[in-house]
Amino acid sequence: MDLLDRLQFFDLRDGVALALIALCWVAIGLAVEHGLGQRRSVSQLMNRYRREWLHAFVSRQPRILDGAILNGLRQGTTFFASASMIAIGGGLALIGNTERLLAVAEDLSLEAPALVWEVKILLILFFLANAFLKFVWSHRLFGYCAVVMAAVPNDESEPAYARAAQAAELNISAARAYNRGLRAVYFALAACGWLLGPWALIGATLLTLAVLWRREFASHSRTVLLVGDTK
Repeated sequence: MDLLDRLQFFDLRDGVALALIALCWVAIGLAVEHGLGQRRSVSQLMNRYRREWLHAFVSRQPRILDGAILNGLRQGTTFFASASMIAIGGGLALIGNTERLLAVAEDLSLEAPALVWEVKILLILFFLANAFLKFVWSHRLFGYCAVVMAAVPNDESEPAYARAAQAAELNISAARAYNRGLRAVYFALAACGWLLGPWALIGATLLTLAVLWRREFASHSRTVLLVGDTK
């Protein structure tokens, strides 16, 4: 079966739905990381607090609290990386057992060739694989941050603050990768809508976009972070 024969199982609605989920994924990522004009996202606002944390880290004695916070952040990346890997394994298992998948689809009155279901699952796996790679990279960056924090001198000198600023930027980079991984998980869940058809994928994509926009630009947590913010 050549490419044209495979494409006959999909129509224009599927193409529009795929284009929409790709566009929304890229667009919300750019909006979160660069803001919407003068309106900053929660992720951008948190960058300021990360820098203030590492600035205060220099004069804090002992530094046990900072190590505990960083350890908690790394545990979060480990959990989601493991969960993503398990989900990827489950998706690959489904592709390798199309008979059972077809039986479930038939029970739900969603009859379609095995190829269609495999392609739809591959879309989910794409987002999950992206999430896994982002979480792994985030975990590694938090590790780099921990090493640089350990290199901060135990005095309030200029070199100590400079080293702490380096650690803060690494922490921000790690958080950025972590947030990208979370967004990929959100869109992996939205991609599950395609199993029910292109309209379901479009609806799930728009719902996911709305949820992400609200949490980054119109949530109560953002209002709290803006208190006392003059930048």
